Amino acid sequence: MTELEAVLGEIDTWGADHACAAVIGPAGVLAMYGDGAHAFHWTSVTKVVTAWAVLIATERGLLDLDEPAGPPGSTVRHLLAHASGLPFEGNTALASVGTRRIYSNTGFDVLGGLVADRVSAPFEAALESFVLAPLGMSETRLLERPSQGLEGPITDLARLATELLRPTLLSDDLFGVATTLAFPGLVGLLPGVRRYDPLDWGLGFELRDGKTDHWMADDNSPATFGHFGGSGTFLWVDPVADMAVAALTDRAFGPWALETWPNFSAAILAATT
Repeated sequence: MTELEAVLGEIDTWGADHACAAVIGPAGVLAMYGDGAHAFHWTSVTKVVTAWAVLIATERGLLDLDEPAGPPGSTVRHLLAHASGLPFEGNTALASVGTRRIYSNTGFDVLGGLVADRVSAPFEAALESFVLAPLGMSETRLLERPSQGLEGPITDLARLATELLRPTLLSDDLFGVATTLAFPGLVGLLPGVRRYDPLDWGLGFELRDGKTDHWMADDNSPATFGHFGGSGTFLWVDPVADMAVAALTDRAFGPWALETWPNFSAAILAATT
C-alpha cells in the first residue's frame, strides 16, 4: 500500500456507513479508496455542477451574468456568488443585494429555473446535456433541487474534478472569472462552520483564500476552490498543487468533519509532494 492509499484509508474512521475518496490529477484519478460504484447524495456539492451548467449557458449566449435574476436588483452573478440577499431557504430577502454573503439554496434553485426557461426543458435535462453527458458522468442524476439534488458515485465526481483542473466546456476567461473573488469584502456565515469577515466566494465555488478554522487544509493554497455538502461530502481543487480531492459519505456534516477533513487534506498534499 502506498502512502497516499494509506491516507485515503482514513475515511474508514469517519463513522459513515459508506465513504469513498479520490485524489485526482489533470489526467484523471491518481488514487481511490472505497466502493467506486456506490451512489451517494451529493447535497450541496450539487451547486458546483449547477454553477457549471449556468456558466456553460452563459458561454453559449443563453443568459448573461449581469442580467436580472432573483430579488429586485439582483443578477445571475449575485445568485452564483450568494450575494443576492436571499436566505438559506425561502424567497424573502434578508439583506440588500450585494451587501452580505448569505448562503442560499433558493438562489441556486432560481438559477436552475432560469436555465430551464432558456432551453425550454426541465433543468435536469439541461444538466444532462450541458455537463453530465459531455463529461461521461453517466451514473449521476439530479433527483431533487438544483441546489442539492444530485446522486452519483465518486467516479463521476472525479470526472468533474478533472474538468475543473483542465476545463474543456468553458473558455479560460470565464473559468477565471468563476474561480476568482466576486463582490469582495462581504461578511457571511458559512453554514455549520463559522462567520467569516470576509467570506470569499467565486461564481458557484467557495474560495479558500486566507480563511482559518476552515474545512479545507491550512496547506491548501489560497487559490483553492470547492464546496462541501450536508451529507458529509466535499470537493476541492488546488490549482497550485495541480490536484483535486473528492470525498463522498452518508454521514451528516458536523463537528466530526471539521476535525478530520483539514488533517486528511493536509496529509494528502504531503503525500503527493
